[in-house]
Amino acid sequence: MLNVWQHLPILLVLAIVIAIGVLVGLLHSLFIVFFRVPSLVVTLGSTSLMSGVVQWMTNSSTIGGIDNNLVMAVVGHRLFGIPYAFYYALAAGLIIWYVFDYTPLGRRLLFVGRGREVARLNGIAVDRVRVGALVSSAVLASIAGIVYAGVLGSADPFSGLNFLLPAFAAAFLGATTLQPGRFNPWGTLVAVYFLATGITGLSMLGIPLWVTNVFNGAALILAVTISQITRGRETSDIG
Repeated sequence: MLNVWQHLPILLVLAIVIAIGVLVGLLHSLFIVFFRVPSLVVTLGSTSLMSGVVQWMTNSSTIGGIDNNLVMAVVGHRLFGIPYAFYYALAAGLIIWYVFDYTPLGRRLLFVGRGREVARLNGIAVDRVRVGALVSSAVLASIAGIVYAGVLGSADPFSGLNFLLPAFAAAFLGATTLQPGRFNPWGTLVAVYFLATGITGLSMLGIPLWVTNVFNGAALILAVTISQITRGRETSDIG
């Protein structure tokens, strides 16, 4: 809207989008960290709220004609025949993997995720770590939205809703591979590849569109079940 309708420069628009991501992360932190609302409830509620606001602002219409510089930066050029969008995702996975596995911040995130009270008793600023994680997650989502807009060359007000369930499925399915029982970037990338190729294969076979939702839902249930079983085994081994 800002670029196509208000004619703002694309770099300024991207900065505004990331700033909005920071704001959303802070609002999530307010409800999750300070008001103690379950994070899943906040995620689902804010998704519905923001999608409604976007549909109101755009009159539920797709906005085309985004600055060609963004399109060229995302899919206009290829390396080894693969668009740059793939390498952006790979770079994000590499950075997250390094932070999780090789930095003190990553260890704090792991400890807080496994047990907030234990982490607090060990001197970790639990609330600060959680706020940072929520804001970082929102910023990454904003960047993903930017890349997706560059892939399409347009903006669909309903695209966010279509990615909500696959995102959950990929995260939990990724926790069953490479590092079982623990959310990890490489496992998530493998899960995204599995889900994407599965849906593409079904589409090529001429399967109706409703099968996509069934596939994603079944993958999510299966992934959560396997993840819980894996975590249960880890707990038993520690005990």
